[in-house]
Amino acid sequence: MASSSSSGITFKLHPLVIVNISDHYTRLKAQTLHSGESSSCAPPSNGGTAGSAPPVPPRVFGCVIGVQRGRTVEIFNSFELVFDPKTHTLDRAFLEKKQELYKKVFPTFYILGWYSTGSDVEEADMLIHRSLMDINENPIYVLLNPAIIHSQKDLPISIYETELHVIDGNPQLIFVKSSYNIETVEAERISVDHVAHLKPSDGGSAATQLAAHLTGIHSAIKMLNSRVRVLHQYLVAMQRGEIPLDNSLLRQVLSLLRRLPAIESEKFQDEFLMEFNDTLLMTYLAMFTNCTGTMNDVVEKFNIAYDRHSRRGGRTTFI
Repeated sequence: MASSSSSGITFKLHPLVIVNISDHYTRLKAQTLHSGESSSCAPPSNGGTAGSAPPVPPRVFGCVIGVQRGRTVEIFNSFELVFDPKTHTLDRAFLEKKQELYKKVFPTFYILGWYSTGSDVEEADMLIHRSLMDINENPIYVLLNPAIIHSQKDLPISIYETELHVIDGNPQLIFVKSSYNIETVEAERISVDHVAHLKPSDGGSAATQLAAHLTGIHSAIKMLNSRVRVLHQYLVAMQRGEIPLDNSLLRQVLSLLRRLPAIESEKFQDEFLMEFNDTLLMTYLAMFTNCTGTMNDVVEKFNIAYDRHSRRGGRTTFI
């Protein structure tokens, strides 16, 4: 597999595709683990031992759909496919049926390629890739790595194209990695924000969610600050004459700086103060609710203790 693509095509990936692939893998993983637990509860047969290791969840497969405008490919959505692990082929009838249904809802979307999960490209992936070339002569391959790597900062997803290379005198198709950009619309930003604020399944509290959210914001601000410093140091060195002038970069910096006065407008200040006041109001309401709950607990404990004292000591005067 070559290091990078030289086709010059720009790929724009929407978050909905990443969420769909992750959801597909998570559901299949949960089903596999559930079936493994059910089988482990059964008594061992044929001399087998109970309590074996949980089964490894299989890979998931599906199609990615979107539009292509010139040299720009925009991936909007995806849908699942049925895969036969024995023959390493896709259910073509199911694919054509899904394609027909999506065409009725999204008439401008076309099948751009397919997706799967794994840490790297496998040899059998080329067979699946070739089987889709009658639908798209140059399909793309979106690969999601489900392994959690805490040191990794980039998204665990890669986009591959195919190029014809001559290897040992024989022309062969190989996968080459392509760069991509994340493209979002307002509806997707709301959905991603909603998913990010969902309560974790491990029973984490609201404080844990808030800490994780603030940590992510802090990391983003820290990264932005470091990039601004690098850009500032580069411009200072350019001004001192230590490095040659780059007019293209200066135009980009000027374009970026022209956007800054937009956040100083009166409309922005009004909306910012309104959102800030709403946030403070929600915080105060949460504090009042918490204090009210604590006072109710104290009153209930006092009533229980007073009732026990009255039963033991007889009738007493209530003050």
